[in-house]
Amino acid sequence: MKEICIVEFPSNLGLKEPQPGKEPGVKKLPDWLWKHNLHKVILPKNIIRLDPPKYSNSRDPETQLLNSNSLVGYAREQAYLLNNLLSQNKFPFILGGDCSILLGAAIALKQKGNYGLFYLDGHTDFMDVALSETGGVGGMAASIVTGNGTEKLTNILNLRPYINEENLWCVGNREYDDAYENEIRNSAATYVSLENLRKEGILKSVQSFLSEVKNKKLDGFWLHIDLDVLNDAVMPCVDSRTPDGLTYEEFNELLALLFQSNQLTGLEITILDPDLDVTGQYTKEFVQQFTTTFNTHINLEV
Repeated sequence: MKEICIVEFPSNLGLKEPQPGKEPGVKKLPDWLWKHNLHKVILPKNIIRLDPPKYSNSRDPETQLLNSNSLVGYAREQAYLLNNLLSQNKFPFILGGDCSILLGAAIALKQKGNYGLFYLDGHTDFMDVALSETGGVGGMAASIVTGNGTEKLTNILNLRPYINEENLWCVGNREYDDAYENEIRNSAATYVSLENLRKEGILKSVQSFLSEVKNKKLDGFWLHIDLDVLNDAVMPCVDSRTPDGLTYEEFNELLALLFQSNQLTGLEITILDPDLDVTGQYTKEFVQQFTTTFNTHINLEV
């Protein structure tokens, strides 16, 4: 049996300031989830924390991205830590942080073998810096880990691509805009918008993904969960709100199917901003929903 290890990456390096002089509050997420008993209910074997470099809201002149040098250094440290955990047959349960924390996980996965990525997000995060209004790597994470974009971030340790583009499943986007969606439509990745997920059905979609992992003989798959994939009515405390989104019923159905697979190598939770949930009502509900589904369905067999 794999042992669960909670890994805290409290990084906001991939986001712009919500207002001048104020850092994105998502860096407080691991402590906020601790306060709301997530760690206690998950009961990990151990808890590890890796603090990020200092945040800056200035774009790097070379890449036009925020914090690109810091992100490279942080990703290398993250990858070293996660590589060690995976070598010990641990199950990394990562708490971000914004979506740029994926870089470290993706590098560690490339060092271990050939993995799939199930990218569950209310946005595709698959775009070029030219389309970005913010320069935030969080909005380009899926694109960068599949080798698209500046070499500084896509080729750390000469490992480009960390995830093969055809092994990316981008699921749950509801930002319906052709210029934005065409980036992923024109790639080798599998793109399942929220609309198409509902049309095809959650069960069929997840079964298709798991069949692909098996048929390609991948070493496993990673699960990225951006909580803005949830319906805005139940998860409004995110940096980029969009109407609609998965209900908890849909979210739990989808996660239960993924958790039951022993091919799941690890997961990460991102984007819930404690500054935007002052009373904790949305966080409390999320912790209850997520931990119940996880503890009921997770398959830790080797």
